[in-house]
Amino acid sequence: MTVSIALFDLGHVVLDWEPSRLYTKIFDDDAARDHFLGEICTMDWHTRHDAGASFAENAAALIAQHPQYEAEIRAWGTRWMEMFDGYIDGTAELIERLDARSVPLYALSNMPSDPWEEMLAHFEVLQRFRHVVISADLKMVKPDPAIYLHALEAIGRPAPETVLFIDDRETNIAAADALGFATHHFTGAAGLEAALEAHGLL
Repeated sequence: MTVSIALFDLGHVVLDWEPSRLYTKIFDDDAARDHFLGEICTMDWHTRHDAGASFAENAAALIAQHPQYEAEIRAWGTRWMEMFDGYIDGTAELIERLDARSVPLYALSNMPSDPWEEMLAHFEVLQRFRHVVISADLKMVKPDPAIYLHALEAIGRPAPETVLFIDDRETNIAAADALGFATHHFTGAAGLEAALEAHGLL
């Protein structure tokens, strides 16, 4: 079957998100910042947001363990937007080109629920997606096969091989491959453009 639908991951594919961007402002030196992100607000801890925990409840549990870092921990949620620096170079333009060709655009992202409405208002290109599956809303995260199946339901039950799934993490790509999706492991806009052209979407 011909690929006719594009399904995007968001972080590190569409949006340039890096927690260190915020914490460089908060900590006076890189070593203190790196210790905090490596030992306190770790990516494993953040994954609980993606799985459905609110910023407030996830912060409270961590503050109980590390009360000396209360302000820094709470900043993860209260200053979330400061972790972004716009779009990944070139991806927004590709989405705009796809939209101009009326390619059905969807997104499937491991993402907290709390800041989504603010992100949607701030990043205009997100409004080009017909539907965005947010992991926290479902309390399941990639690479759980169930979230991919939910995305197919949300899109309208297309055959998986007609959907090009784009993600920067190989584990997420492998899960989509196993379900029969067409896939592209994102490493930059140039490679994505070539893949979109190869599939006849551009």
